[in-house]
Amino acid sequence: MAKPYTGGCACGAIRYSIAGEPMFSNHCQCRDCQRESGTGHGSYATFARAGVTVSGDAKTWDMTGDSGNVKTRAFCPECGLAVYMTFKAMPDIFTIRAASLDEPARYKPQAVTYAVRAYDWDPLDSGLTTFERMPPG
Repeated sequence: MAKPYTGGCACGAIRYSIAGEPMFSNHCQCRDCQRESGTGHGSYATFARAGVTVSGDAKTWDMTGDSGNVKTRAFCPECGLAVYMTFKAMPDIFTIRAASLDEPARYKPQAVTYAVRAYDWDPLDSGLTTFERMPPG
């Protein structure tokens, strides 16, 4: 069995362990991710929900993305760190913030999404596949 992906918030009140490899890893430049990260993009890895265990009680808030889909962002009520996201339209997936990993070097981005919202002051790897919005299907 492969080594699980583990991580959590800065203070340790929220922890996760994920069996399996990411289904998709991306840098997202949508305005919501910019605001949440405090920079020009958010970096995420998405996994099958079936392999995820979470401990601790996260606070959540819902926001509606450009696609009209509702994203639920989860953060630690103690340290405030945003840790993961779920999507009402896709309950079988679980998305973590790359920086919340215990071993962030395991994060390997595959694509840039929402490049239409990119800023010149936040350049990303030009070798990554880039989508103006979200990739199809």
